[in-house]
Amino acid sequence: MNVFIFINYLLIPGVMILFGGLLLKKPPKEINGLYGYRTTMSMKNKDTWDFANKAIGKLWLTLGIALFMITVISLTVILGVNKELLGKYGLVLFYLQIAALILSIFPVEIKLKKKFNRNGTIKKAD
Repeated sequence: MNVFIFINYLLIPGVMILFGGLLLKKPPKEINGLYGYRTTMSMKNKDTWDFANKAIGKLWLTLGIALFMITVISLTVILGVNKELLGKYGLVLFYLQIAALILSIFPVEIKLKKKFNRNGTIKKAD
């Protein structure tokens, strides 16, 4: 039972680590609607596409590792102290993981807007 609980709570960090590493090592070569970081800004052209996929890959890998460690350490402590709190704590942990996954869009979009103009061309230094 405890192994099943651990595996379930490690799914989101595991997916973030997997896809973060994948986007860094084997990013999608072409802009597509199936695989990669797909937002209006990231799909403007090849430069924005490559930049956005690399940025989200780094972010997801970092966040995934951090969430993985937090999850393992905190679940180990909770399981050792109070099994009744596990469900409530697990739900909070799950929402934290989902929030990290969804909110990771914002820093990437900010980076895209700092580096590229609305048309997707690199901004010139002043």
